[in-house]
Amino acid sequence: MNARQAVTQGKRWVVKVGSALLTNDGQGLDEPAIAGWVNQMAALRKQGIELVLVSSGAVAAGMRCLGMTERPHELHKLQAAAAVGQMGLAQTYEASFKRHNLHTAQILLTHDDLSNRKRYLNARGTLEALVDWSVVPVVNENDTVVTDEIRFGDNDTLGALVANLMVADVLILLTDQRGLFDADPRKNPQAKMIEQARADDKYLDAVAGGGAGALGRGGMQTKLRAARLAARSGAATVIVGGRETDVLLRLRAGESLGTLLTPDCEPQAARKQWLAGHLQARGTLVLDAGAVKVLAESGRSLLPVGVKAVEGVFSRGEMVLCVDEQGTVVARGLVNYSADEARRIIGRSSTLIEQTLGYVGEEELVHRDNLVLA
Repeated sequence: MNARQAVTQGKRWVVKVGSALLTNDGQGLDEPAIAGWVNQMAALRKQGIELVLVSSGAVAAGMRCLGMTERPHELHKLQAAAAVGQMGLAQTYEASFKRHNLHTAQILLTHDDLSNRKRYLNARGTLEALVDWSVVPVVNENDTVVTDEIRFGDNDTLGALVANLMVADVLILLTDQRGLFDADPRKNPQAKMIEQARADDKYLDAVAGGGAGALGRGGMQTKLRAARLAARSGAATVIVGGRETDVLLRLRAGESLGTLLTPDCEPQAARKQWLAGHLQARGTLVLDAGAVKVLAESGRSLLPVGVKAVEGVFSRGEMVLCVDEQGTVVARGLVNYSADEARRIIGRSSTLIEQTLGYVGEEELVHRDNLVLA
């Protein structure tokens, strides 16, 4: 599946909507515009697309509620504005999706949630469960608790990291510009749209231009950086004007809108590459012959029942080696349980995990999405 097909045929989309769009350049939440994007996303859901929405707008909405005309500089004031605005933003999305018999879930993330391996798996598991239940997760940075040192910096970056987390096929960045141009179209009437390019093309750095407006933290440079982050897990990125009529549906139908930035390889292949070189292995799982065969021939997850021994000390989310009884490495992956917990459940059916540990996180010791064969 090439990058264009990822848009027209891909199963999983991450859609990011910017502050300027959501608040109509600072005039308060633009509820008719939000309803329009929700109508399109509901139609995409009916086509079988799994959606995660990354939404800016909390600070801008809070500023409007509080009568502010300029974005605050002090962190505590930004956080307070976000806390006010988040309420109305969440309510607006829930009401809009409810008209289509769809539920939403608010997910607030910090950088720690995606850099800490345990939290990373927890966030991924929660989002996967919501998508499985046909709920639309609405993701935003947890502005009320982050510090300057650990913030994502902009929701374009957050959108890219969510695309990585969810192994999305495509990241859609809805913006107040039509796409990426070869010059600033506000200053040069001869500027031409870049319809498609490789995300890692160095030429794009020279044309990405300046920063964002008064409301947002992103600009074309942050969108380019986001596209490169998304490309690491194989996601294609479309930078496109959110005010284009039925923009999401037209993209899905194959119309060339905005700028398509392409990765080197497809999502699953990119994720496997990332896992193959990810971190130092912290422990080892010794598999029986049946488990080795299942992994090698069926590409399935590793269940506790197929593991004979656990070696080393590791925590949930860390990398482990999977070896056969002769010590040959057959796979490596991110483990769902700590070493102590793994020792208690190996050789047993997954149905006995809760009885053994008092809780069940996942049925698998290592999920197939987090597993790569040696």
